Amino acid sequence: MADGMLLARALADPASVATFDRADWQALLTMARAELLSASLAHRLDGIPKPEAAQRFLDDAKASCEQGRLVALWEVEMARRALGVLGVPVVLLKGSAFIAAGLAAGQGRFIGDLDILVPRAELDRVEAALLGAGWEWVKPDPYDDVYYRRWMHELPPLIHRERDRMIDVHHTILPLTARPTPDADALIADSLPLENGLRMLNANDMICHAAAHLFADGDLSGGMRNLWDIHCLADDFGVVGLAERARRHDLAPAVRRALRLSHALYNTQLPDGWVRSEGDDALYLRRLTARDGWGKQSRPVTRFGFYIRSHWLRMPPLMLARHLWTKWRKQAG
Repeated sequence: MADGMLLARALADPASVATFDRADWQALLTMARAELLSASLAHRLDGIPKPEAAQRFLDDAKASCEQGRLVALWEVEMARRALGVLGVPVVLLKGSAFIAAGLAAGQGRFIGDLDILVPRAELDRVEAALLGAGWEWVKPDPYDDVYYRRWMHELPPLIHRERDRMIDVHHTILPLTARPTPDADALIADSLPLENGLRMLNANDMICHAAAHLFADGDLSGGMRNLWDIHCLADDFGVVGLAERARRHDLAPAVRRALRLSHALYNTQLPDGWVRSEGDDALYLRRLTARDGWGKQSRPVTRFGFYIRSHWLRMPPLMLARHLWTKWRKQAG
């Protein structure tokens, strides 16, 4: 039965699709759509013979991605106009940084919310500037507001009242309750300038951020796309100094796992001396590739286990129990 390894193989080795039958193509395209990798796959399969229906699907994915890229770049510009007068370093994160810098990781990259990183000491000024420029709170709930400001790595999410686009304002890259403690000051101090006056993380820090999001904070949802980001960044910039940078951010285990799994999926280069596999990597691969031939999520027990793990990592048990109880009472009421 097909799983996400079919998609990984096609991304890593586009020539592998030459032997695909109709069922393989259906599985590949539905998985790519579910993992938000359709346009990335389209670029990888450029010039590869494929069925007419598959070509139409991939052409549509490219066109949709290009439209999303333009919208995302406009949102970046709107944030620059709102925050540029503050004299505060504003660091673009994730997909917005990739496309603003013209990186290979941005080719075909689906862009959702705009994520930025600013110094924690400047949050009040940044918040006021965004509210004054037309953004407003998505969750105007007192409990959520206090929870975000006390324990999270970002302000409560904001959405623009006219453009209906969200922005997440980070002051670090992991919740304050998480076990690892990345060096937020170093992330900003060692970031790189962009032509528009904004900034992006350096290449090693971008890999550290992706690994943190996936393995130190999340349940591995969207993991194939996150690992494709890491593969593209490692392919573009190499991995020299990555191990040292990961230790600086208290993320060495997450980064090592990210590189191992990216290697398993996409044949990503590994730093000298790094092992290719460890004992529980197979379980992580089972979660990452949990898709059936129709693109639907599979392996529910494995997925639920990683869902529980993600909450366990975010906060201590008593705090987690209190938080979940409060959220349940609010929903029940």
